[in-house]
Amino acid sequence: MVQSLSFFMVIVLLAFAPICFSTKTYGGYLFPQFYDQSCPQAKEIVKFIVAKAVAKEARMAASLLRLHFHDCFVKGCDASLLLDSSGSIISEKRSNPNRNSARGFEVIDEIKKALEKECPQTVSCADILALAARDSTVLVGGPNWEVPLGRRDSRGASISGSNNNIPAPNNTFNTILTKFKLKGLDIVDLVALSGSHTIGNARCTSFKQRLYNQSGNSKPDFTLEQSYAAQLRTKCPRSGGDQNLFFLDFVSPTKFDNSYFKNLLASKGLLNSDQVLVTKNQESLNLVKQYAENNGLFFEQFAKSMVKMGNISPLTGSRGEIRKNCRKINS
Repeated sequence: MVQSLSFFMVIVLLAFAPICFSTKTYGGYLFPQFYDQSCPQAKEIVKFIVAKAVAKEARMAASLLRLHFHDCFVKGCDASLLLDSSGSIISEKRSNPNRNSARGFEVIDEIKKALEKECPQTVSCADILALAARDSTVLVGGPNWEVPLGRRDSRGASISGSNNNIPAPNNTFNTILTKFKLKGLDIVDLVALSGSHTIGNARCTSFKQRLYNQSGNSKPDFTLEQSYAAQLRTKCPRSGGDQNLFFLDFVSPTKFDNSYFKNLLASKGLLNSDQVLVTKNQESLNLVKQYAENNGLFFEQFAKSMVKMGNISPLTGSRGEIRKNCRKINS
């Protein structure tokens, strides 16, 4: 048992050893060394707990990465997603993109508890989400990058923002691109960040319309490769099965790599929001081809786009607060 634990920790340390992709320009007051003096063990604490969670359940890597996305696209990267409903706050967890879907909150709770013990009211929940997203990516074979830190936590949530701002599986390409542009992200960021679908799962309800009624005419989406579509129909019937889970990348579902883009070129993207990257825009198609051919190029751009996304409207300075409990504002 001791030997297996030691081996596990060696693997964890090696996973974080590759060259870090970083950028020298950080917006606002965010910078990677933010906690070096106030909580020097912060990054290691996050890394250890995330590694433990992913070792227990590989799917958790995708879940934690997704939390950071869904947080940043609503009110900026401010941990508003983590708030439970209370008083005047209606939790974003109840929105359409998050209900019965967003998960991993208990891992964030465990990290926060450990950090509060180590250095009380110092590390924000928003920064925990950013670090956990990076650590999750690295643990399943993806790129490493320096995470700019110094975000503070919001004192409110926006369920309407969560319902309207987060790209949906059935959105058109133009709608998805518009939602990215409203957050200061461009088409390169859109394609690179969509590559996060190389890990994780989607529910049958997220793509059912592609199998049976893509355009409201009771016909399937013919941009979906037909043998793959037939396979999906066996566990995603016309009626029922909405919560059944499917791999977003059936080739290497628990490994962060560029097979997602290869799947798109083979017309085997699971979600409509995936497949439109190759069917609706020439520039995005060219990017998909580049990333499918060059895993290193994908990794480099994914790291850059994650830093860029993590810098969406952060609360810094005296704005917001450092929550004691990520699920509720300080009293």
